[in-house]
Amino acid sequence: MEFWEHYRREFPVTYQWIYMNHAAVSPLPRRAVQAMRGSIEDVSLHGVVHHRRWTEACAALRSSAARLIGSSAEEIAIVKNTSEGLAVIANGIDWRPGDVVVGVEGEFPANYYPWCNLQKRGVKLRWVQQRRGAVSLEDLDKACSGARLLAISFVQYLSGFRADLEAIGEICARRECLFVVDAIQGLGAFPVDVRRARIHALCAGGHKWLLGPEGCGILYVNADVIPQIEPVEFGWTNVAHWQDYESRDATLRPGAARYECGSLNTAGCCGLLAALDLLLEIGVERIGQRVAALAQRIACGLPGAGCEILGQFESASLSGIVSFKKPGADAARLTQQLAARRIIVAPRSGWIRASPHFYISEAEVDELVETLKTL
Repeated sequence: MEFWEHYRREFPVTYQWIYMNHAAVSPLPRRAVQAMRGSIEDVSLHGVVHHRRWTEACAALRSSAARLIGSSAEEIAIVKNTSEGLAVIANGIDWRPGDVVVGVEGEFPANYYPWCNLQKRGVKLRWVQQRRGAVSLEDLDKACSGARLLAISFVQYLSGFRADLEAIGEICARRECLFVVDAIQGLGAFPVDVRRARIHALCAGGHKWLLGPEGCGILYVNADVIPQIEPVEFGWTNVAHWQDYESRDATLRPGAARYECGSLNTAGCCGLLAALDLLLEIGVERIGQRVAALAQRIACGLPGAGCEILGQFESASLSGIVSFKKPGADAARLTQQLAARRIIVAPRSGWIRASPHFYISEAEVDELVETLKTL
């Protein structure tokens, strides 16, 4: 039995759907549900009696997130979502008028609006165009000349193009440019090493490829960069002595936890911790090979179903996202027709986006393709 067949049992969604919409919201694995249910039931039965377990779960989540990306636990903050993580970085830097931020045209709005908002502070924006869904290293290199920060997605949400983070890290290091990554569409499906890629900050909500619940995510900030980024929300847990209610010492916590403002989503942390530990148990490199193979199988089958694919990438740039359209067919209507046949995908900007995780079978991919031939 292959590894994915064993772990497929973790996903009850497979009993009723062929679920290829992990780029939107992932179904929760059993162990994440059990962890969250246990947390909620504990509060129901005992109130605050076991509050130390809450703190321990949050600490364990930081540690597991650190293992996932190759950082230290002290460089991890728990956030609500990717937007909050990006907002911490965008608004926490002491910008100077004339500073340049480089971004990618056509990014998901979460990685667009925080940087646009900086224009009121005199920051200039420089956008790199996508070329049929791909982002050129040469274009990034030119754009980063004289820039203070580059913000880019690990995987583009529509085309599925997966960026070469290590190559981009080299560009940013040479250009002396901060390197910020929106990792939500790739983290959990493909390996990330923040040290090797020389990433300064990275964030990801937990509800896509990380297989966790909505409302809980992670933010990594490199230890050397933390002093340059001030907390934009300030509450009782940002400070070093946050557990001492009588203290009025406003000294910040020494690590990235200084960006956590107030009580955390404990049940969500328990669920995300269980999901991350599942991914670590399987091995993300193994998962990445599987996800890329499933995406490649979809891409190879679609032309035979009369479909056009957005972007044709080399294997190193493949992700779990394949976007396509069928000439003459409305994307939203075609998505509904597929759902009526228990196949879940998503309409996006006139395209249909399929995004299978590792536990999806080859037979289910083939059913998607064969069904498209009939619609």
